[in-house]
Amino acid sequence: MTDAALLEVSGLSKRFGGLTVVDDVSFQLHAGEVLSIVGPNGSGKTTTLNMICGTLPADAGTVVLDGERISGRKAYRIAEMGLTRTFQNGRVIGNLTIAENVLVGLEPVQRVGRPLPRLRHIVGIRWIPLLAETFGALFPSRARRRQDAVDRAHVVAELDRFGTRLAPRVEDYAYSLSYANRRRTEIARALVSGPRVLVLDEPTAGMNQTETGEVLQQLQELKRRGQTVLLVEHKLDLVFRLSDRVLVLDEGRVIAHGTPDEVRRDPRVIEAYLGKAFAEAGSE
Repeated sequence: MTDAALLEVSGLSKRFGGLTVVDDVSFQLHAGEVLSIVGPNGSGKTTTLNMICGTLPADAGTVVLDGERISGRKAYRIAEMGLTRTFQNGRVIGNLTIAENVLVGLEPVQRVGRPLPRLRHIVGIRWIPLLAETFGALFPSRARRRQDAVDRAHVVAELDRFGTRLAPRVEDYAYSLSYANRRRTEIARALVSGPRVLVLDEPTAGMNQTETGEVLQQLQELKRRGQTVLLVEHKLDLVFRLSDRVLVLDEGRVIAHGTPDEVRRDPRVIEAYLGKAFAEAGSE
């Protein structure tokens, strides 16, 4: 592609002691694309996402979002800039309702409910906007009440995307949800702020074939609407049906990068998943 990348990752590396988990990973993600990162267990996929999203510091490399460097920034600052995510291990808040869990996803883009935003990042006086936010929650202004109503409607509309799985249950507590519906709630929470890049870490993990098919349809609809997605997923059938490009990691290094058809025929990918003998037999 000739247009500028929306997300550009260059030379990301991460070591834990003497073990190199991610080694010089680079790629670009363009607006409206779905790029999937796949690889065997332990290949560095989630570690790569964690460095991109700011939940883990990189030892080397840079991440640029829409021309602005985000590597080295806190995770909440990166979310404010338009990159949101789900996690490999479910992170719904059990004692909040589905609607309240999704409302949490609007926090990075709140304005009325988060006064004095510039002061929040200044050490020593960040307590001032927090105090103002607390006061506003206890004694909401008319503008705050209007914003709360708009946010609530936004959340309901987002949950409608998941049909009967979530829409009729907005007031149910998250602890009562099935595993698959908890994953759907996480996706809704990541989407509700309208992110420029949606990062999904194994969104269908633990789902059966029917549930996986439903999530695939929802992700395909997001793709049709132009949502940019960075995906880590073990289910290769979903990956090949959804992705524009696929990046394959093995032992922390990129071993293949291309279209789904190119990647699925690559002997290095076959070897990584099935072993050297199988790859050699397939090439004969």
